Amino acid sequence: GVYPLYIKKAENKNRTKEEVDRIICWLTGYSQAELEQQIERGTDFETFFSQAPEIHPNSSLIKGVVCGVRVEEIEDPVMQKIRYLDKLVDELAKGKAMEKILRA
Repeated sequence: GVYPLYIKKAENKNRTKEEVDRIICWLTGYSQAELEQQIERGTDFETFFSQAPEIHPNSSLIKGVVCGVRVEEIEDPVMQKIRYLDKLVDELAKGKAMEKILRA
């Protein structure tokens, strides 16, 4: 899965697994326990996002480029959510404050 890659990316920049989990829970509405269950099951991204309790209403404020693509212009809803998550973890690795990452 991608989850260990997110953790590695964060930890390489002196951020934590807890921060990555907080970002994922913020975006998807999963509780920590639900997130851990999905990870243990090895759930694929499509299922992970389709089963998400609630995509955060402020996720529409996530803007910018990931892998050469503007996240706000992605039409496929699942791909857009995946790129949202990529973008948030990128911001974490770049040292952005959690309040800014979580669009507070």
